[in-house]
Amino acid sequence: MTNIGNWIRNTFEISHVGHNAIRSMEGIRGFAVFLVFLVHYVTLIEPWLLINSTTHEIAKNIYTIGNTGVDLFFVLSGYLIYGMLIKKPTAFKNYLHRRIQRIYPTFTVVFVIYLALSFTFASESKIPKEWESGLLFVLQNYLLLPGLFDIPPIVTVAWSLSYEFFYYLLIPLLIATLRLRSWQRKYRLLLFLSASLILFGYFYENSGPIRLLMFVAGIILYDTVESGYLKKIPPVGLLALTLAIASTSMKQYYPINSSLHYLLLYSLFYIFCLECFCTAGFTNHLFTLAYLRWLGNMSYSYYLIHGLSLKAVFMISAKLIPPAQDSELIFWIGLLPIFLITLLPSTALFCWIEKPFSLQRRHK
Repeated sequence: MTNIGNWIRNTFEISHVGHNAIRSMEGIRGFAVFLVFLVHYVTLIEPWLLINSTTHEIAKNIYTIGNTGVDLFFVLSGYLIYGMLIKKPTAFKNYLHRRIQRIYPTFTVVFVIYLALSFTFASESKIPKEWESGLLFVLQNYLLLPGLFDIPPIVTVAWSLSYEFFYYLLIPLLIATLRLRSWQRKYRLLLFLSASLILFGYFYENSGPIRLLMFVAGIILYDTVESGYLKKIPPVGLLALTLAIASTSMKQYYPINSSLHYLLLYSLFYIFCLECFCTAGFTNHLFTLAYLRWLGNMSYSYYLIHGLSLKAVFMISAKLIPPAQDSELIFWIGLLPIFLITLLPSTALFCWIEKPFSLQRRHK
């Protein structure tokens, strides 16, 4: 058991390697990716659930809550990428190469698996049958266009990567054009706060990619943390996270304008992360638990491959226990073991692809 424990620790513990990682951020990533798992778990197990039962109602709420996991990822990405770029000038070519290296090796492997399955299970394929349209569709997906553009994603969760890459391209341009490194921190904060309010006001009346503003919450979070003014935050982080989850759940019962909903998430996730990053209290301790951090460190691999794992589990389950919409217990019985099953292909992807090809610089 000691050898297994050492292997797990050596494989998934990356915060000690030559960079200033925030350990609680790793735990928050783990929590966020578990929220995403819940979305797809609920979607696939629904044919077994007794309609209008208590468990069915809980599952609907969990589905709604789980979607906020991606928004939490966007806040953390906003913090990390902005922080990396604002500290010192970086050649755009080197920066872009690093971003591509971080995203594409793991994505390419999963993308090829999805393509192979699309041809194997033609009835499940999203690829147009005409070869010109099909080739264009595949190319659009590989270039991470689904999400910001109205294109169905081949890899179900890859829509969020288009948001990520748009942010990767926009923020260095913004920093260079406005010469933000020369600004005093308080003026940068004022700029991003003002831009946020203007854009939330715009999205109140208009549709658009409002979730991009979650990256801005991360930018403001970085400059707040680095200012050093807030040495100790009141223990309100868990309360803020709870309110974010509760408000998202209530949205399905009390409709609220999308702009106001994301403004609330923007503010509450900011408060939650601020306490985690600035104060060594209970919230920080909770999100620095080893297994939660280790899940966070492999969260990208897990995020990309867990949907396929779940699909396979439920295809097999349907053969053994045909869906009948007559059970409540199966939701709770299946939750933990199915989550553990999804860790297996994710661990393989992390160990064999993501870690050697995308994280190697961090381990040198």
